[in-house]
Amino acid sequence: MSHAPGRALAAEFIGSLILFATVVGSGVMAQRLAGGNDAVALLGNTGATGAVLYVLITLLGPVSGAHFNPAVTVMLGARRDWLPFIAAQFVGGILGVLIVHAMFDMTILQTGIKPRTGTGQWIGEFIATFGLLFTIVVGSRQKPEAVPALVALWIVAGYWFTSSTSFANPAITVARAMTTSFAGIRPIDAPGFIFAQFVGAAAGAIIGRWINGPGITSDDRLYPADAS
Repeated sequence: MSHAPGRALAAEFIGSLILFATVVGSGVMAQRLAGGNDAVALLGNTGATGAVLYVLITLLGPVSGAHFNPAVTVMLGARRDWLPFIAAQFVGGILGVLIVHAMFDMTILQTGIKPRTGTGQWIGEFIATFGLLFTIVVGSRQKPEAVPALVALWIVAGYWFTSSTSFANPAITVARAMTTSFAGIRPIDAPGFIFAQFVGAAAGAIIGRWINGPGITSDDRLYPADAS
């Protein structure tokens, strides 16, 4: 398990870039190929996101914990250097979205236009992020080697059963507010999503630790504190 802060920051930057690029890029591709069928577009978006999450968590989990998500970093309380860690997630993720726009010959700088607001959407984000943290905390105690698959499967399911299509990540919410694509969100709607995400993440982490009971915390297994 690597604890070098430089490598951990690089892993979070690269992982967030690839993950966010996959979410938005697969959304662009799916929308172009689906012929106006949103269900088919969402299916393509879902499959690509779940696949890349499994790859990234498997490869980068031993380096940084493979958070790619400020809510995960904050609620697990696993790093003393959380501010640069979160900055790496935001910068890498936003760059990933800009790269997608360049790849698809789109305007590089955009502002999201897709409405995503209301109590139902906020409940969806609460549930999506609650489940993500619950999956990480309980999974990393009960079956740590399965966490990449567990997280990927939770997000795949969340795309389909939550009203919000499971953003479950404050950084990706901000990044998706910078694209007019299928995966986008209006900037005015982002704060409601982010609030619901942090509340859901806190609840998921607290209840997950209670379910686990006393002993070695899940954070010690999968998201160790920086030893530097």
